[in-house]
Amino acid sequence: MMAAQAWAFALMVGITVAGLAGTILELAARRPVSFAEPFLSRARPLRSLFAAMLAGPLMLGNDALDAWRRSRISAWQLASSATVAFAWALATGIAVLGAVARTFPG
Repeated sequence: MMAAQAWAFALMVGITVAGLAGTILELAARRPVSFAEPFLSRARPLRSLFAAMLAGPLMLGNDALDAWRRSRISAWQLASSATVAFAWALATGIAVLGAVARTFPG
């Protein structure tokens, strides 16, 4: 049971980090986050990597929902995109919790 709680906590941390990072990026750019300019740019690869690492699940969700609303992807593809976004959020949560544990030991 304890392992399930740890995985759930990591997932919630990842979703929270993605939401906060995505909201900050949306406020700065005044448009929804997506895998496009100005959020991802070849001219600034480190900034793009950092933005995608933190807000990537939200970017994927926004792009998948937009494609589904325009009938470019099926419901099955939307569900698989949601699964990938949750897995991405889980990985982000694990990375953030690991960084916090190394920064504040004990």
